[in-house]
Amino acid sequence: MTQTGIPFLFLRGGTSRGPYFRRSDLPEDREILAEVLIAALGAGHPLNIDGIGGGAAVTTKVAMLSASEDDWADVDYFFAQVAVAERLVDFKPTCGNILSGVGPAAIEMGLAPVTGDVTEVKIRAVNTGARVVARVMTPGGRLSYDGKAAIAGVPGTAAPVELSFRGVVGSATGAFLPTGQLRDEIGGVEVTCMDVAMPMVIGRAADFGVTGYESAAELDADRDLFARIEAVRLEAGRRMGMGDVTKSVTPKFGLLAPAQGGGSIATRYFMPWNTHPSMAVTGAQCLASCALTPGTVADGLLERPVGSPANVVLEHGSGTIDVLVEYSTEGGFTLEAAGLLRTARKLAEGKVFVPKSVWGGSE
Repeated sequence: MTQTGIPFLFLRGGTSRGPYFRRSDLPEDREILAEVLIAALGAGHPLNIDGIGGGAAVTTKVAMLSASEDDWADVDYFFAQVAVAERLVDFKPTCGNILSGVGPAAIEMGLAPVTGDVTEVKIRAVNTGARVVARVMTPGGRLSYDGKAAIAGVPGTAAPVELSFRGVVGSATGAFLPTGQLRDEIGGVEVTCMDVAMPMVIGRAADFGVTGYESAAELDADRDLFARIEAVRLEAGRRMGMGDVTKSVTPKFGLLAPAQGGGSIATRYFMPWNTHPSMAVTGAQCLASCALTPGTVADGLLERPVGSPANVVLEHGSGTIDVLVEYSTEGGFTLEAAGLLRTARKLAEGKVFVPKSVWGGSE
């Protein structure tokens, strides 16, 4: 045999998809692990032609699961963002959409027991330390992917997966506002640098010469926009204490505009070198928190809801996403928890093969 087979589940989680592995089935060494994931996904080619990636950042994501080392959690979820056209892997961020599939995958792998018609799986996001409770549908004691829940960006319906995020403030930088400011002026525009579930740099669409209602394809075609976004992002990353973020997908970038479809506020989310076709779960939490916080770049773009919990409806390129935010305003805005509804579906299972020259496995 000239290849190493690695067992995996292949799931759509939210509006992303990718392989879900047992962490113990992969190399411990981080550099070797990166090479294995590059080979498995086919990173380094725009179509990922030599791997199981889908030629887009939302389809080159990886979840690695294990029994949790945290007394609170059932499962440890270690995430990797594999690049599409470059041979790169970023282990810094997490992904809430892929996290939508962690509960079902953990049950499939025997890492979490079914406990009734609805099973709560407590998940520790290894990359950020966030704690998440996933409520998975297990009617009659059996995992079910069938249901009537619909989410924007995914055709059809499936069983709902309810996610409740805690401990997500300052998950990457240690601070709600990593620069210490509600607004920073960078490159002649005002932005808010915020770290809730995902460190982000958030601006007003109008300040970047767009409406905020463009499609993902229209935004991706505007390379001048991306050049300006990247210049601001790099300086923001430095000010946020994240160092040189040239080759890191964090901080992510977001744009805000007044709602036009009945939501709370219009948003566009960047990953960061292309436009997300819908919305990231982690990004949604950060954008919703920005929208709720007085003094940020969201001022004047929406009528803020009063009282906690607040339901913030983010309009995005494929529809809307609701974020139920529990927060306190004593001594400033403090996010306590954010809840979202997602769906997941198992697409395949088996082994993915990588050349033994990349990793010979444990044989």
